[in-house]
Amino acid sequence: MAIQTQPSQTIKRMLTRTLSVVAQVFLLLSIVLVIAIAVIQINQQQILSPGLKYGIVVDAGSSRTTVYVYEWPAEKENNTGVVSQTFKCNVKGPGISSYESNPGALAKPLDDCLNKVKERIPVHLHKNTSLYLGATAGMRLLRLQNESAANEVLASIQSYFRAQPFEFRGAQIITGPEEGVYGWITANYLMGNFLERNLWRTWVHPYRKETMGALDLGGASTQISFIPEDSEEHFNSTLQVKLYGYNYNVYTHSYQCYGRDEAEKRLLALLLQKSNTSANVDNPCYPQNYNTTLTMKDFFGSLCTRSLRPANYYPNQLVNFHGTGDPGLCREMVSLLFNFTACRHREDCPFNGIHQPKPKGNFVAFSGFYYTTNALNLSGHFSLDDFNSSMWFFCSQSWAQLPYMLPKFEEIYARSYCFSANFIYYLLVHGYNFNAETWPQIHFQKEVGNSSIAWSLGYMLSLTNMIPAEGKLIQLPLNPSLFAGLLIFLSATALLCLLYLVYLCIVSYHRKNIPCVEHVFIPE
Repeated sequence: MAIQTQPSQTIKRMLTRTLSVVAQVFLLLSIVLVIAIAVIQINQQQILSPGLKYGIVVDAGSSRTTVYVYEWPAEKENNTGVVSQTFKCNVKGPGISSYESNPGALAKPLDDCLNKVKERIPVHLHKNTSLYLGATAGMRLLRLQNESAANEVLASIQSYFRAQPFEFRGAQIITGPEEGVYGWITANYLMGNFLERNLWRTWVHPYRKETMGALDLGGASTQISFIPEDSEEHFNSTLQVKLYGYNYNVYTHSYQCYGRDEAEKRLLALLLQKSNTSANVDNPCYPQNYNTTLTMKDFFGSLCTRSLRPANYYPNQLVNFHGTGDPGLCREMVSLLFNFTACRHREDCPFNGIHQPKPKGNFVAFSGFYYTTNALNLSGHFSLDDFNSSMWFFCSQSWAQLPYMLPKFEEIYARSYCFSANFIYYLLVHGYNFNAETWPQIHFQKEVGNSSIAWSLGYMLSLTNMIPAEGKLIQLPLNPSLFAGLLIFLSATALLCLLYLVYLCIVSYHRKNIPCVEHVFIPE
């Protein structure tokens, strides 16, 4: 019996070839589709940012109140918000501590600024916008002097802000060290010493960048903050601050009653003490031919001058001050405001018996420091000699000349710039131990870009540490489950086709290596 295999093998080869072509087409098509779907899904996705978050900080200073509005991306950066100032408003009138006798009158001056803030922040975000009030040295002094009055002022403030559409987080009197370290955070944040954008527009920590010290001169207190040469040696006098994943040991000290306004009250009290008459007193720090009448309460009503009150103190008694414009005598009188004997010539103790490490590196001087040097037509970096010559020239002028010398003339400030300049000289040179060599390392500055250098931004940065980040919202072209299903199906198809093709290759390889002989079996 003869069996012929040729026709069946031909059919089989044709079928195998057809299936091989189909498998190759399916494999190629599956790979193309997988790549196409993946590219579309990645490139066409829309990152829906959770948007901006807003925060409001009310800086209730001793001489005035300022409202700041800050914003930051809701997803944040390294657990601390990348915060920027978007609005600032100065509340008309004095600081909140001046309302001790009439706390209810606080609402009216605040209304104007709060109405502007409401316009700046989208209405739908009002209820989710946190509002904080921090009161500084003015309220610290009032609390020491009259705690019940301070509580009434705070209660009135809280009642006012609870009625606003924002999420009021409370009003508190911040401590001197807190005010100092928040100012240090602000200065260094704005100078880019914590974060900077690299070539890829992402936020990174600057490589080997030194931080700057911060010098803040307010109305009732002054603060110095910096990282000392040896943080470990001064560990007990430093505060640990963590920002953007890094720790900083910051020395900070706040000098109560050494703010510009309170220091000048102490000067007026000393001048009255040394005067032969209590009705008419010469003031060498006031401009020549300037005259003003103050009540004793204006300068003796403060806790900072209580120890200087005369035995026959009458709050409403009038005192006439006459300006003599004497720079030398002004400087001599200002020196009496500092207690240099308490340190007993210790190098790490500048004045008032307070321990302080040697100032290190560059400093930024803001608030009252800036406004005073600006009045002397100085800003940024300048030498100590330039400061002294400008101060001497300014202090020698008559009252009639000042309107032509100042960029902005307001009596209450103009009459006191000579005193402020002499006070700054003594504070920085004899108090903090800056000298002719290190003075140019101080940069007198008001703001960086559109953001003010003030403790409030540092406060907001610290608070955003406690605000949880919101993840990015991603809108994809394909539903995630559909995308996954297609990927699995097409990948499985490609894998099966590949396995089949591999099988065919192996079979073909074996056939080539075994001679193919056509047999016709004939029985013997």
